[in-house]
Amino acid sequence: MRVLNIHGVNDVRLDPVKAPSPGNNDVVLKIKACGVCGSDLSYIKIGGIHRPPGGVTPIGHEAAGEVIAVGAAVKNAFVGQRVVINPMNTPSYIGSGGPEGAFTEELLVRDARVGDSLLPIPEGLPYDVAALTEPLAVAMHGVNRAQVKPTDKVVVFGCGPIGLGMVLWLLDRGVKDVVALDLAPERLERAMGLGARAVINPAKEDVRARLLQLHGSERIFGREAVGTDAYIDAAGAPNILSDVVNMAKYQSRLVVTAAYMKPVQFDLGAMLTTEMTITTAVGYPIEMPDVIAALPRLADKVRTLISHRFNFNDVIEAFAVAGTPSSAKVLVEFDGVET
Repeated sequence: MRVLNIHGVNDVRLDPVKAPSPGNNDVVLKIKACGVCGSDLSYIKIGGIHRPPGGVTPIGHEAAGEVIAVGAAVKNAFVGQRVVINPMNTPSYIGSGGPEGAFTEELLVRDARVGDSLLPIPEGLPYDVAALTEPLAVAMHGVNRAQVKPTDKVVVFGCGPIGLGMVLWLLDRGVKDVVALDLAPERLERAMGLGARAVINPAKEDVRARLLQLHGSERIFGREAVGTDAYIDAAGAPNILSDVVNMAKYQSRLVVTAAYMKPVQFDLGAMLTTEMTITTAVGYPIEMPDVIAALPRLADKVRTLISHRFNFNDVIEAFAVAGTPSSAKVLVEFDGVET
């Protein structure tokens, strides 16, 4: 069998490895589908994480598969069981610096716990949709942190897989006024397809002026503020924080889910007069069970987030496509997968 490993900066390879055997507390999965995450691309750019000298970083964590071997002490797991991985609840944090990554035919899940690190896939839910549980949980956590109400006016910066997932969850919760921003026309089309009220390309439109048209305005300390209630940053552009602070209305909210690699500056004085809130969201502390429970009724919409599909044999090409602005979720599928 093979596993996708980072060997150095921009050096990722499919390496032959021995098939794993489970210990008493472990299971082995036959991987059926695994999504390419933005963090995977970041790990490749920096040469891997927690990589020992001369060693490798295995990657892949957005995975769904079938149990093919079960350790003697593992409860409630059985051969043939269909599951998704919660990598945050695995001891090696699969795909993010530990000894295992899910871009492989057979994956060892250490200290496996059904209902925790492994979540059963609902009957009839195909593997391609189930594999999106993890990124959709990231998106749900960002929406949860925004504390939105159905009557709120919400702006989502970035229409990659996480931002599109946020649009999906906002609409699913009854928020009708969702505006999505991105530079890629293909991504904006996907946001409109999900039901966003409007989309904005910041390279072609004045964001503040357009949001004033869509969400109205309020006066605060003698200046005009945009009537948006909540902003969610899934893009990470360095100007977003300062732009939001300078147009935010009284007690509006900004949730940052994007990973910023460098410090950014913004006007704390403007933020002081609005009493706005800036907070962050990372991962999915409690959201994965809620996501997988919702997927059967949302499967058709979730499938629209998948822009490209590749066989595992072509996983290197999949990563090249995932790095392009027009892609959404790039999915790697394995031989014999049912979709």
